Amino acid sequence: MTIPGLTQHASLLVFALLAVVGLVVLIARFKVNSFVALILAALFVGLTSGMDLVEIGTVFHNGVGKILGGIAMIVGLGTLLGKMLAESGGSEVVAQTLIRTLGERRLTWAMMLVAFLVGTPVWFTVGLVLLVPILFTVARQTRTPLLVLGLPLGAGLSVTHCLVPPHPGPMVAIGLLKADVGLTILYSLIVGLPTAIVGGPMCARWLAARHEVALDGGPASQLVSKTGRENLPGFGLTLVTILLPVALMLAATAAGVTLPKENPLRRWLDFFGHPLVAMTVAFLFSCWSFGFARGFNREQILKFSNDCVGSVASMLLIVGAGGGFSGVLLASGVGDAIAALVKDLPVSPLVLGWLAAALIRVATGSATVAITTAAGILAPIVAGKSGTNLELLVLSMGAGSLVLSHVNDGGFWFVKEYFNLSVPQMLKTWTVMVTVISVVALVLVLALDAGL
Repeated sequence: MTIPGLTQHASLLVFALLAVVGLVVLIARFKVNSFVALILAALFVGLTSGMDLVEIGTVFHNGVGKILGGIAMIVGLGTLLGKMLAESGGSEVVAQTLIRTLGERRLTWAMMLVAFLVGTPVWFTVGLVLLVPILFTVARQTRTPLLVLGLPLGAGLSVTHCLVPPHPGPMVAIGLLKADVGLTILYSLIVGLPTAIVGGPMCARWLAARHEVALDGGPASQLVSKTGRENLPGFGLTLVTILLPVALMLAATAAGVTLPKENPLRRWLDFFGHPLVAMTVAFLFSCWSFGFARGFNREQILKFSNDCVGSVASMLLIVGAGGGFSGVLLASGVGDAIAALVKDLPVSPLVLGWLAAALIRVATGSATVAITTAAGILAPIVAGKSGTNLELLVLSMGAGSLVLSHVNDGGFWFVKEYFNLSVPQMLKTWTVMVTVISVVALVLVLALDAGL
């Protein structure tokens, strides 16, 4: 279907825009369940784009399976680990240590730095479920508005997910562009840390103003530390338990760089470093460190597990529907329309890479798809040109993939549900923050390129 006077590509972009606007209106104005609204938006895009009628439902299901297949079990295990952390009082131990050591004035910086360090080797969603119990406990104990601490945490995780190898998007772009991995990591740290500082601690209070968030709602309500516990775990044991999956994933990453594929040690490290296995090992260890060692019995640990799993189910439905919507957007040809729009623009490759990734991100919702698609567009363009810094090009596309996270982004719904925010609140805070991060990162990339 095309709009009179517009090309097919232009019509696709208009229909995608209408779907996004309609989705926000359905949820915010008419209070339609987010899960149902996402399905309706996906059906609208499928019908108006001319997709085969039979394939629309199949593509949506595949999109749901793609996003949930990679994260559902990990989020579930992370929630179980977070519940054990809260029930044992471990998150209270970490929170009190942070408050006592750094003081309340520096907590926004602490949250950003912890998230940046944790987020470097692990996925965005893994870092989020690991750190949310500590976030809520610190916010409750210091009576600090949740978003003042939560946005810096989100900034640290977002920057590492989109800029720092070995995350999937940057790694695929490095392969397509034949960039140097080591230099890309170095530049990503030079650009990423200041970017997270600006987007997180420096903007948090401004963005969080006038947005009150309850600490007793959503899935995270199960992860708030319980007070009055005796036999609390030590700070060291608590950190070991929380960082165990991070260490396992980091070991697998290091083995992938230093050891050949057939090496037996690498194979075992790859096995234990897979996010699913790493989170399973961490939860089982937490059953001892936060469970039996704290005096809980098997029945109590089972009750803790059952109590928190139910609250995650509705969130996963919404996130899965967001993945289905994104899948339909991709299958409809929106990404191809944007590629045709930007590939011949007479601008610097660094700016073009950012713009291509940004437009694809806004249209499809996936940061990883945005980076990899943009890399595919730019690879033949820069192949015939000299003077383009390929490592900084990877970072410019990573920066573009951060822009305007909204209703077609699975991560948007994760943050919304964990932080207990409404869609308008998310658009006014989270969406603005990641866009600030995107622009700041591009400016730093261009400045670094000018100085090299």
